[in-house]
Order: sequence, then C-alpha cells, then structure tokens
Amino acid sequence: MTFVPRPSTPDLRPSPLAALIRFCLENKFVVILALIAVIVWGVMSAPFDWALGGLPRNPVPVDAIPDIGENQQIVFTEWMGRSPQDVEDQISYPLTVSLLGVPGVRTIRSYSMFGFSSIYVIQPH
Repeated sequence: MTFVPRPSTPDLRPSPLAALIRFCLENKFVVILALIAVIVWGVMSAPFDWALGGLPRNPVPVDAIPDIGENQQIVFTEWMGRSPQDVEDQISYPLTVSLLGVPGVRTIRSYSMFGFSSIYVIQPH
C-alpha cells in the first residue's frame, strides 16, 4: 500500500500582514496622516523642554519608571599596596562592625581586594 498525498486546496484569503501591507500601499494619504499624528503626539509628550509655540504639552515625567532596587550606600576605601587580608583586617572589618550600629541597616556586605575594599550598606525601603 502506497501513500498518495491529496492535493491541498490553496488558501484564498491573504494573511493579515499581507492585508496590512496592501492597505498601506493603496491608502498612502491615510498612512501619512497617521504617521504625522504619531510624531506630533510623541513631540508633545517628550520629557524634554522644547518650545512648541501654542501646542499644549503633557510631558511624561522622567521618573516614570520606579526604582525597585534596594536602598544601598557603597563605602569605597583605598589603601594602595596592601594585601586583601590587610585591607580586611584594618579597614573592612572595623568599618563593617561600626556600620552595623547605624539605625535602619538591614544588611552589610564587604569585599576586600588588593589595595581597596567595597562595603555595601543595605537599608529597608
């Protein structure tokens, strides 16, 4: 028994993308008007201080995206030519212990490298 595929019937409807392309090609004036409207709306809502004459402006605030990161301060110390152990013993550890006493501190992380250290003081929101 051999398998004989049936001929497929062609789909007579154009795809949505083909229909959109055809619409844009046939209605150039409508597309140009829509493009101008989008550009004017973008200029009116831009967060820059542009003088637009009589156009009303409603700029998007620059801080529209909230900062969801942790509230942290970074203490960077430098002691050139010292080993990470010396930096840890003489700078990082005493500062970390002292900063633990600051009210509102949730976590402290410290990293000691050759000649410097970074101490991250993390506080609750």
